[in-house]
This record gives sequence, structure tokens and C-alpha cells, in this order.
Amino acid sequence: MKLLRILLAALLPALLALPTTVSAGTPKPVVKIENPGQCIAPTEEVRVNHMEMLKHSRDRTMRQGIRGEKASLNECINCHASKTTGSVIGKDGFCQECHTYTAVKLDCWDCHQPKAGHTKAVGVKP
Repeated sequence: MKLLRILLAALLPALLALPTTVSAGTPKPVVKIENPGQCIAPTEEVRVNHMEMLKHSRDRTMRQGIRGEKASLNECINCHASKTTGSVIGKDGFCQECHTYTAVKLDCWDCHQPKAGHTKAVGVKP
């Protein structure tokens, strides 16, 4: 019992010195905004609804021929592509960070170019 008290007395200061900000679970993704400014909607709205915004834009573009939508994939890429790689995917890519964190497959890039300045879809005939 005496040995236990000695151990506790020795360990207690070390335990109290541990940081209290340690959080459980996986660390949140770090998303770097390459071209900060005014987004098309508040951050939380875009985080939750970006796919619906893009699908709506996609449908209007493909079915009605309306181009230049506020929520277009090209506009997102032009604002959020890495200044180093020019892309929104890959290591530290704007889209890649959250999609990796949430384990959601990025299938946009099966047809579209993930780099800024490219407006034609890859493998899609005009």
C-alpha cells in the first residue's frame, strides 16, 4: 500500500501536467482556402449542400444549355485549386481533404478535369 502511495505521488504531477485539450477521435481535415474571398454561399451551407448545388447546376447546363451558373464545378475549381498543383485533388487538395475524411468517393473527376483553367470535360464528346 505504501508503494502505491509513492507511485501515485510521483505520477500525479505528471498526469496533471498533461494537456487538457486532447480530443478523442480523428482530427478534422485542414482545408486551405487558396483564393480567399466571398464564396457563393456561407461556408456551413456549402459544406452541407455543395453536391445538391452542383447537381442543380449540372442539370441546367446539360438539359437546358444554361452555362455560367453561380454554383458551377469550374467556378469552384478556379477559386479552390491549389496554387502549387493547380488542382483540387491530391495531397492537401481542397476537395480531397474532406472527401478522404468522410470516406466519400470523388467521382466528379471520372469525367471532369480537377485543375483550374480547364473548362472541357475529360472524355466527354461535345
